[in-house]
Amino acid sequence: MRYLLLNKPYEVLTQFTDESGRATLKDFVAVPNIYPVGRLDYDSEGLVLLTDDKQLQHRLSEPRFKIPKTYWVQVEGEPTEEALEQLRRGVDIKSGFTTPAEAALLPEPPALWERSKPVRFRANIPTSWLQITISQGMNRQVRKMTAAVGFPTLRLVRARLAGIDLLDLAPGQWRELTTAEIQTLKDLTDAQTAEAGTSRATDSRKKGEFWPGGIRPSTKPKNTAGGYNRGGFGGKPDARSNDKGKPSDKGSRGASRKPGTSRPTSGGRNAGRK
Repeated sequence: MRYLLLNKPYEVLTQFTDESGRATLKDFVAVPNIYPVGRLDYDSEGLVLLTDDKQLQHRLSEPRFKIPKTYWVQVEGEPTEEALEQLRRGVDIKSGFTTPAEAALLPEPPALWERSKPVRFRANIPTSWLQITISQGMNRQVRKMTAAVGFPTLRLVRARLAGIDLLDLAPGQWRELTTAEIQTLKDLTDAQTAEAGTSRATDSRKKGEFWPGGIRPSTKPKNTAGGYNRGGFGGKPDARSNDKGKPSDKGSRGASRKPGTSRPTSGGRNAGRK
């Protein structure tokens, strides 16, 4: 199996095709049958994992597995300690509250490459760099978090995932993970799997299929007859059916008529009509 780490450049999609002709991972990684682990926004940069290990890819991408991701974030303004504490507690980003994050002001800007498109600054407003670590994967989460506390993001770089660093990779370059790095990822997901009580079912019919608690989801067929469960037409018999699913003689329309008798011709709305 292959495990790769790519430094995704700015304005590159975290996928291998695009009908609009934008740059994709295919422009940088010519390895067949591998897939990105999670996503990194088009206008964000940095670490992306790719693998053909479907089980690991699923676990690292699954929201219930809390995989720590560290970002270097250039923001507009100089965040106060109060703003940092808000990020650490969790903030409302309209789509929901974020879980507590690790947030710290970097004393110096990180040593980064020049971006393909320079960041737009406002001359009269200073900028600062933060290091933020989260374990969620909400859409554009870090950008929304800094905006929510009053310091919009200007540049966003993913620097670390589950203890694995970019190191000296230039934008567009990739490398194979080391054996130790691969084991780190597997140990992390295995530990969280055990904690969540999710294990491989003993009667699994599909290799790599995992179910909560090892219990296979119910495959009991649903009533496909349409409408409600009517006696004799799928599902449980209704109140008018006996225990064998046959219509009951009680309460049925015309149940008191004897065989061979016809419907009365008098009374009702058809009375007197010819």
